[in-house]
Amino acid sequence: MSLKPYIPLWLRAPRGSVFLLIALALLAAIAVVSPRQLPVVLYKAALITLAAWLGYWLDRSLFPYARPDSYLWRDWRKGTDALEGDADFPLADAGYMAAFCVAQVRRAIVVACVVLGMAAGL
Repeated sequence: MSLKPYIPLWLRAPRGSVFLLIALALLAAIAVVSPRQLPVVLYKAALITLAAWLGYWLDRSLFPYARPDSYLWRDWRKGTDALEGDADFPLADAGYMAAFCVAQVRRAIVVACVVLGMAAGL
């Protein structure tokens, strides 16, 4: 398998671009079919976005010393100089792999529960 000399446009687009385009097309369809529902859709989208933000901060406040990025070798916000094929942000110690994975899954579960709770209340 050989490398291509260029990267196709559809691979250079930010992640989730296809889903954004689908969502915008569906929003346009709602605007055509039932324009009175647009404020309801925007209201629900705003509440779900707020719930995701609240879930993240709830996890940070409940588990201040078990943040997933606290298991990394160095602060990820400073960037990386990793070689191609290496881990961009290695763990501080291989023995922390289980704790690192649990911290990530825990955060995902907390955020998902808050989002589902907010969505159920809609």
